[in-house]
Amino acid sequence: MQEPIVEVRDLNVSVRGTQILRGVNLSLHAGKTLGVVGESGCGKTMTGLTLMGMLPAGASIDGGSLRIGANDVTRFSEAQWRGLRGATVSMIMQDPFTSLNPMMRVGDQIAEVMRLHRGLGKASAWSEAVEWLRKVGVPSPEQSARKFPHQMSGGQRQRVVIAAAFATQPQVIVADEPTTALDVTLQAQTLRLLRELQAEHGTAVMLITHDIGVVAAVADEVAVFYAGQVIENGNPSAVLHHPQHPYTQALLAAVPQPGLTRLTTIPGSPPFFGQLPAGCSFAPRCPHAFEACQQEPPMVECHGGQRVACWKAAQPVTPSV
Repeated sequence: MQEPIVEVRDLNVSVRGTQILRGVNLSLHAGKTLGVVGESGCGKTMTGLTLMGMLPAGASIDGGSLRIGANDVTRFSEAQWRGLRGATVSMIMQDPFTSLNPMMRVGDQIAEVMRLHRGLGKASAWSEAVEWLRKVGVPSPEQSARKFPHQMSGGQRQRVVIAAAFATQPQVIVADEPTTALDVTLQAQTLRLLRELQAEHGTAVMLITHDIGVVAAVADEVAVFYAGQVIENGNPSAVLHHPQHPYTQALLAAVPQPGLTRLTTIPGSPPFFGQLPAGCSFAPRCPHAFEACQQEPPMVECHGGQRVACWKAAQPVTPSV
């Protein structure tokens, strides 16, 4: 198998002494999409920020390793990250309006990243910025390049952000909820655009989302997060059609379906990171919990090929409670 562009091994991240990411293992391959899914506050975005070297104040990597390309970036300084961020790994933020500079024309914003990371001259960068706007489907790209963000629609702004992310020709793109602020039609168009650009440039994409449908549509692999851990990962067909972890099962059961008159909910609430229960973090909410769940569950490989951190999956017969 081709060596992954990004390799995360047993990664731990803490914020002011409280562990947020716990033993995360992930891989990203060229031309492939890893879908990262889970409830709000489960560690999805923190994982993406770690890959960008953009951890918030007070946060630090305190265990494990992170490799991007040939670089072990686990202990990179900010100066070292500046040489990597944008050029090798880029990010598409959740809200295109707040991620664009309101005081700069969009063409200048795309041109700026190419001048900084690819060394293009001013005229060449501007010309290529216009071409990128054309490539991502922004109408009248020459005129649109001279617009400010507030003069464009939400869908057009998202295309500008995507153009800026791909324009530096990175190996990896972290897309954090790139379709959340868009209606269903624009969501489909944006996802199709991402797939087309990814196929053209061979980019590895980490797609962070809470939308199971998005993962099913575009991901080559899926990782389900809960309380800062990957609790199930593997091929989307196996994970989404034959989930083995009770949390993944509950998450899929909560997706609204045509004809249903009642919504299914997951009982209880996700735990606070500073007050995690012993053993399996999902055990207090799990209908299948038994005595062994008071211990940290092993990561086991199931018959469907996915890997699951669950005592129930580790033994075929569930003991009676």
